[in-house]
Amino acid sequence: MPAHMKLAAGSAFPRVPFATVAGGTFDFDAVQGWRLLVVYRGKHCPLCKVYLKSLDGMLEGFQEASVTVAAVSADPMEKAAADVAEFGWRFPVGYGLTIDQMRTLGLYVSEPRSAQETDRPFAEPGLFVLNPHGKIQIIDISNAPFSRPDLAAILRGIKLIKERDYPIRGMMAA
Repeated sequence: MPAHMKLAAGSAFPRVPFATVAGGTFDFDAVQGWRLLVVYRGKHCPLCKVYLKSLDGMLEGFQEASVTVAAVSADPMEKAAADVAEFGWRFPVGYGLTIDQMRTLGLYVSEPRSAQETDRPFAEPGLFVLNPHGKIQIIDISNAPFSRPDLAAILRGIKLIKERDYPIRGMMAA
């Protein structure tokens, strides 16, 4: 997929398995039901830590709604594991997202501003909600760390979609 292409609402979510801090590989294809994937910038991003802390605080709500939650970044294992150890995130946290995987997901990719920030290109924030058919029900992709969807609104939205059999929106070609 060219760097400027984005995933479409209602399309099948691409297979992008990733290694997790807990060990093994997380593959949304192998997960049944509703799924939420948060792509975060990495250890260098203080806004990501706040966002993932909020996600962790809402984990029971997502679980009660039968939504499997995971997060992933381009960070190496050591950085991702250090964040999990420090913040105690209880959902699977993946690491090592490659530039090709970022492009497959239609994410914006940034170069580090300095070696102090990080040592590799990284994905800007993305959020994907997949329905039980593996279709993208909700997609939010940002090119900056300051723009992220409200997780409480996402949870309320998933519940409403399920209760009312609400359709996937935004599928009409522009």
